[in-house]
Amino acid sequence: MNKAQLIDKLSSQLGSKKSATEAVEAVIDTVTRAVASGERVAITGFGVFEKVARPARTGRNPRTGATVRIKKTSVPKFKAGQSFKDVVSGAKKLPKATASAAKTAASRSTATKSTTKKSTAKKSSSARTTGSTSSAGRTLATKRSAPTAKKAAAKKLASKSTARKAPARKR
Repeated sequence: MNKAQLIDKLSSQLGSKKSATEAVEAVIDTVTRAVASGERVAITGFGVFEKVARPARTGRNPRTGATVRIKKTSVPKFKAGQSFKDVVSGAKKLPKATASAAKTAASRSTATKSTTKKSTAKKSSSARTTGSTSSAGRTLATKRSAPTAKKAAAKKLASKSTARKAPARKR
């Protein structure tokens, strides 16, 4: 799952894509700034983000075998929390209440969207309202079909890249 897919999942729970985008951006920005300044960010049940200093050392260039000095640096580190590990390993299951909450939030967001459409219909002309209604319908259809289309495309690309090789050119 990438950032855009995470935002899509959250938008179904929060009601709008804009609020989901702002929430994800705010969390990423806050964690990044805190870890960069050296703070330890612990999210109970999820994990800990922290800054770790790597000391200076000598390494080898794998191509030439020559020794190279590597400077000290700081890198971010994430350590998963115990409940997160349990869910991933299958020892613990997530409660189904989250799924029902998502459905409830989705129905609320649908109701909110229909109310918004009615209010825009009063303010604008009928031609504009028809256009916005059809485009809103298209976006919902696109959201529902997009994950299946992406999965199918990924499978095709993987099989092509491993199965085919370019023939050698004749000179």
